[in-house]
Amino acid sequence: MSSIKQVINDAVEKGEAVFELVEISSASMRLSFDQVRQPNPIRLRDLIRQIRSAKTAAEERAVVNRECAYIRLTFREEDSVWRCRNVAKLLYIHMLGYPAHFGQMECLKLIASPRFTDKRIGYLGAMLLLDERQDVHLLITNSLKNDLNSSTQFVQGLALCTLGAIASPEMSRDLAGEVERLLKSSNAYIRKKAAVCALRIICRVPELMEMYLPATRSLLSEKNHGVLITGVTLITEMCRQSPDMLAHFKKDPEHSEIVPNLVRILKNLIMAGYSPEHDVQGVSDPFLQVKILKLLRILGCGDSEASETMNDILAQVATNTESSKNVGNAILYETVLSIMDIKSESGLRVLAINILGRFLLNADKNIRYVALNTLLRVVHADNSAVQRHRSTILECLKDADISIRRRAMELCFALINGNNIRTMMKELLTFLEKAEPEFKASCSSKCVLAAEKYSPNVRWHIDTLLKVVEAAGNHVPDDVVSSTIQLISETRTEQAYAVGELWRHLSIAQMEYQPMIQVATWCIGEFGDLLLSGHADVTVVESELIDIYQKILWSSQCSITTKEYALTSLMKLSARLTHEIGSIQQVVSAFGSHLNIELQQRGIEYSQLFTRHNHMRGPLLERMPPFEGTRAGTEQDKATITNGVDTPLDNESLLNDLTSPNNNAHETSESNALLDLLGGMEPGDSDTIKSTSTSISLTVASTPSVNADILDLLGIPGITAYDKNGIRLDMAFELQETLITINLIASNNTGAQVTDFLFQAAVPKSIQLQMLNPSGTNMAPTASLTQLIKVNNPNKVPLRMRIKLSWLANGSPVQDQGEISNFPSALWQ
Repeated sequence: MSSIKQVINDAVEKGEAVFELVEISSASMRLSFDQVRQPNPIRLRDLIRQIRSAKTAAEERAVVNRECAYIRLTFREEDSVWRCRNVAKLLYIHMLGYPAHFGQMECLKLIASPRFTDKRIGYLGAMLLLDERQDVHLLITNSLKNDLNSSTQFVQGLALCTLGAIASPEMSRDLAGEVERLLKSSNAYIRKKAAVCALRIICRVPELMEMYLPATRSLLSEKNHGVLITGVTLITEMCRQSPDMLAHFKKDPEHSEIVPNLVRILKNLIMAGYSPEHDVQGVSDPFLQVKILKLLRILGCGDSEASETMNDILAQVATNTESSKNVGNAILYETVLSIMDIKSESGLRVLAINILGRFLLNADKNIRYVALNTLLRVVHADNSAVQRHRSTILECLKDADISIRRRAMELCFALINGNNIRTMMKELLTFLEKAEPEFKASCSSKCVLAAEKYSPNVRWHIDTLLKVVEAAGNHVPDDVVSSTIQLISETRTEQAYAVGELWRHLSIAQMEYQPMIQVATWCIGEFGDLLLSGHADVTVVESELIDIYQKILWSSQCSITTKEYALTSLMKLSARLTHEIGSIQQVVSAFGSHLNIELQQRGIEYSQLFTRHNHMRGPLLERMPPFEGTRAGTEQDKATITNGVDTPLDNESLLNDLTSPNNNAHETSESNALLDLLGGMEPGDSDTIKSTSTSISLTVASTPSVNADILDLLGIPGITAYDKNGIRLDMAFELQETLITINLIASNNTGAQVTDFLFQAAVPKSIQLQMLNPSGTNMAPTASLTQLIKVNNPNKVPLRMRIKLSWLANGSPVQDQGEISNFPSALWQ
């Protein structure tokens, strides 16, 4: 019996242990479930506290993910008790940058709720989570319409705010009538919100503008400042969007008093006593004042009568507004813009510019920047008034803020004239020396333009350009180098002085500054005899010249372009020196084995002029004639300046021309042969032919095809010159006087690899043609290459061009030819 009892007792004890284990396991399961589904969700402030207490981004994500999982669970279970609280938390999560799109439908459910607290959160969620790209956006229209017709002003206000924030064109058309009705409401709270909503509607659907026109008249007679601000804003937008609406407000009898009404409101704001409701730092409702000034500026632009009506009030605002605080500065800024835009009196304009001058002395960098920006806009309207503040503007060139320095530099160039060119250029050169690299290129180009326009004499002009090149260093753009060379080339009386100054620069020049070396070597190469003969007021011997050139040519710091200048210049000196010809020949011949193909070609061709064609060296290397015209910096000028005597010909072509007994006959026969090749324009036309087959490093654009219409430059339409056999040629044009630059784009639509692509062209005799190297000769399928063609048409004759194309498509040769006669007439008219 005792053993039986023991077994039973043991079984009971084991059973109790099992039951106890099951109970513990069940409790832990309930605990883990409760962690996801809380019976009462945490409040928004508790969620904010948890997120802010997270020490790492990972902890913050964990809090957000846990809360989002709970919110999704309650949304699936249609838990309407805590929907409002959950959507509020979801909006906060959305503002932190986490996805919250799954709460869009819940916002619509809250909007449809009869409770105001639910609607408020629902509409707020709609403004934050919905836009026109979501289909859910359309479902809110009926709820908005019902709430716009609600008897509770706060519900109407919620609907108006939401509609003003997210209205689409379709929604605007559906609800425009309700908004127009609420604009006539007797409740100022509703009228204010309806005006803002109407503003959104006319921005989305401008044709609905006339619907709100009758209501605008009553908006300006309001005493409530909120309604006045929204009404003025609505009228301003209507005038900006529609010239017809602007004319209506100016001339229609019902709205003819709009300017006097605005003047009266503005005057009351200035003269009104202290009003705690509207006072901001001692100024009465600055927001309304700014809105009225903007509208007056629009209404007074080009209208003498309206401008005269508002002149007095603008003067009062400009003189009575406190400028010691930003609130007053904002009003003064709008006043200045209004004065300068309308037909104001000259004294009022001077007053406005003086206000901007005071802004330049303000310690706030933003105010100084605004002043400089505005002065730059109005400097052409009253240059003499802005000139009075020139010293202050020049001080801004030394400001620590880079944006202020940039605007001050631009304004300084706008202020330059014949009377102050010396003073202004001195200050700008000082600025250029210390300026950041990003300023140097634009500043140096503008200095050159200003010097060309206002220079008092040629010597000052030369000195200034040399100082610009020196101060800008390697940041000098090509147009500055070419302009300096062109000026010296054109000015015979100052060439000796210029070459003497350039020798001084070159003898002490640092090899890393390339532009100055380029200018100096070009000029010394042309006018070195003046330097050696003593006309340049400096004593130089031939050996010194050769030493400097050797230093440049063998320096590792000098660029290839600079060495091209120097080598051609040294070759020019061989026709001007008498004792160092052998040294020059030795230096030139050394470049016949240079690694750079351009320098190697020059070295080989120039060496031939010392041996086989020595008798031609003197005539060939004579001084170049002065450059024609003032188009310094064009590609043609740059090519001429860079290459010195001429662009090197392919290998022995230069020597062949020199040895030909009849150069003209040779040229004619070659031209006629190419004419026959291109399909035979009449030989009597004596067309000028240019072909190219030499390629530089391959640059292929990965575009399937290029539409010439996209590449229109300066308003001249592009053309498709050729579109056959899978090859398409698009041409875009740029016109500078008689020089036409053609941007040719060849596109490969054959679906095969195109190699050895060659484009040849011929034009009539009265037109000169120059074809630059293409970007390549091979095109992968759907790829393209480019080539620049320069056409000089001095007689403005209609342009026509014979072309011949050849290429290999997967190794198979293809040839075609034709004539282009559909060039835009704007190129010669």
